[in-house]
Amino acid sequence: MKRRWIAALLALAMSPIAAVGSSGTPETAPPDAVQVVTTVGMIRDVVANVGGDCVEVDALMGPGVDPHLYRASAGDVRQMRDADVIFYGGYSLEGKLGSVLDRLRQNITTVAVSEASYEADALLAGGEDYAIDPHLWMDVNLWAGTIPTITAALIEQQPACEATIRANANAYRQQLAALDNWIREAITTIPEAHRYLVTAHDAFGYYGRAYAIQVVGIQGISTASAAGVGDIRATAAKIADTGVPAIFIESTINPRTIQSVVEAAQQRGHEVEVGGELYSDAMGARATPAGTYIGMLHGNTRTIVEALGGKTPPLPEALQGWAQEWGL
Repeated sequence: MKRRWIAALLALAMSPIAAVGSSGTPETAPPDAVQVVTTVGMIRDVVANVGGDCVEVDALMGPGVDPHLYRASAGDVRQMRDADVIFYGGYSLEGKLGSVLDRLRQNITTVAVSEASYEADALLAGGEDYAIDPHLWMDVNLWAGTIPTITAALIEQQPACEATIRANANAYRQQLAALDNWIREAITTIPEAHRYLVTAHDAFGYYGRAYAIQVVGIQGISTASAAGVGDIRATAAKIADTGVPAIFIESTINPRTIQSVVEAAQQRGHEVEVGGELYSDAMGARATPAGTYIGMLHGNTRTIVEALGGKTPPLPEALQGWAQEWGL
């Protein structure tokens, strides 16, 4: 009898029913994960880092998908209807999804993370059909401001996970602060005369404002219409006048426009190279470093800095764990 009691006590002590939270008090094991659907991968990655094991999250739009033009399929609508929470950017980023999201918000918690995190007067003006530039993720410090919005929404859905979610949010904030500082340092290594970032469309305005590099987008914020001959000639003239050594294609946009600018610059007697591919409206593949938000901004910055004549510094200690995870 005594042996049976000892065995029972040992089994109870090893049971996963209870756990100790960061406060040192017992905390029940996480219940069923919150089912989350996001529009773009940049939001998905914040949710995944903040929610951890307390969430199951997927993005509707994968690598190479342009959110400005995206239309929801019947399967997308079903996926959103089955979610506990839908996170999207707002400020007209997902223009074609607006009416669908408006209908779904009547029954499902639906959060526009950019709109909920920042008033319009703190952001860049847009153009065409965009009153506000919706590409907030290009400024790491600005994008970190969405963490409290996402944290609060997840805790509301699953209060039992509050300690875990808040700890995750704090750790992720520290990583993004380190990334923000690293990008600032990296951009300063580019010769000042070459600090021009020329891309296919105007998605890098926040990047330019935050990290002191002048941005030239051949098209406007929207990708719905192609760049005109006048846009290409004006961009080529700017490149020839400044002597910029490289311009960049984007993963979600046909590279023809950039190639046309290269040829127009050559006609003006200036040789300019395609410096590489940047991630603007979508991240890279999920199984790659660029499939994470940190990897997207890290990869973009390395490509920009090295093509324009600078040299990226070593990653800070706060990002070493991320780098080791991806073998960098």
